[in-house]
Amino acid sequence: MKAMIAWWDLTDSEHTAQSLRAFLRDEAEQSWSGIPGLLLKVWISDPEKNRWGAVFLWESEQAAAAARLPRSAGELIGRPLEFREWFDIEATVEGSHALASLAGLGLALQPRTD
Repeated sequence: MKAMIAWWDLTDSEHTAQSLRAFLRDEAEQSWSGIPGLLLKVWISDPEKNRWGAVFLWESEQAAAAARLPRSAGELIGRPLEFREWFDIEATVEGSHALASLAGLGLALQPRTD
């Protein structure tokens, strides 16, 4: 298994974590849910430091290389990633929790209050 962490600095972008949440609600979650070889994608943000990114967990490096990826937030942000790094997975564990699934969680998918 391989993990990849990627993020953008949004300081000089017209987008913020809040504006990119609309992208997640509208298309990202649905577009990424059927990618062969992708075990998990977690979108991350740090509004205080103007960062936006994702953590990917792939079955293998080959699966990641072969994947046809949908439109990403990078197209909206309009510039390359600030940081991308690949890591080997040494071990995994799934904790005990009451959630039926990890899919569909996060700030972008909470009921809108606007």
